[in-house]
Amino acid sequence: MSANDPNCIFCKIVTGQIPSKKVYEDEELFVFHDIQPWAPVHFLIVPKQHIPSLAQLTSEHERLMGRMMVLAPRLAAEQGCNPYPEGGFRVVCNTGVEGGQEVHHLHVHVMGGPRPWLRG
Repeated sequence: MSANDPNCIFCKIVTGQIPSKKVYEDEELFVFHDIQPWAPVHFLIVPKQHIPSLAQLTSEHERLMGRMMVLAPRLAAEQGCNPYPEGGFRVVCNTGVEGGQEVHHLHVHVMGGPRPWLRG
């Protein structure tokens, strides 16, 4: 797995070649709003390293995935999701074609806000 794939749309977003509405960034992660949101709050958490999918993760990625999962609730609240337990949000990681993955760069969708949503 390379640090960057020049043909990957998410790698291009991470490097600023394609504009996005950034939510958060640090040395390992880039977070941006989905361009076709399914819910009132819908953003993606993407590692800067090009990892094709959840299926390619190894034990060396445990800390990275842990950081993504810990970041999700904080950013969900900052982006307007109502607090748990009455509020909440959904975290989805589509994996592979049969799993609904469209962009083959590991990412998690964080979706929330008042129901009903358009999809999901």
